[in-house]
Amino acid sequence: MNKDESIRFATKYLEDLLSFFGINVAIDSTIDDEVIQLSIPSTSMNSLLIGKEANNLRALQHIVSMALSSRKAEVIRVNVDVADYKRQRAERIADQAEDWIREVRATSQSKRLNLNASDRRVVHKVAQDYSDIKTHSEGEGRDRQLIIEKIPLD
Repeated sequence: MNKDESIRFATKYLEDLLSFFGINVAIDSTIDDEVIQLSIPSTSMNSLLIGKEANNLRALQHIVSMALSSRKAEVIRVNVDVADYKRQRAERIADQAEDWIREVRATSQSKRLNLNASDRRVVHKVAQDYSDIKTHSEGEGRDRQLIIEKIPLD
């Protein structure tokens, strides 16, 4: 299954999956950096689709990704968003990251944070704009933490 077929399949698969739950919407789909972006418009079921701590969103992504994988699709990485939830969350995390970085710069004390993978990526990206700050992750699975540190002056 080539890239275009992968996008069409992922879109239809998610639409069919949602229709099983009585959610009949048109999914907007694009591809960005070899990740299929599937955007579900706002419905009365947003909170169900997102779930606690976005667990339902991640489950939807996993299901679509596994369906693509089982069909030997060229692209199997999928990002599902509902009513721009992830984009808005990323903006909030980026703003919070600025505060955390200011705190680390002011105190020179490292900061350890329990964040999910997508939130860690946002903080890593924000931290790239600061030459005196570095970030890295430690641990495995759910115990993985992000560390923000001030780089000592030589």
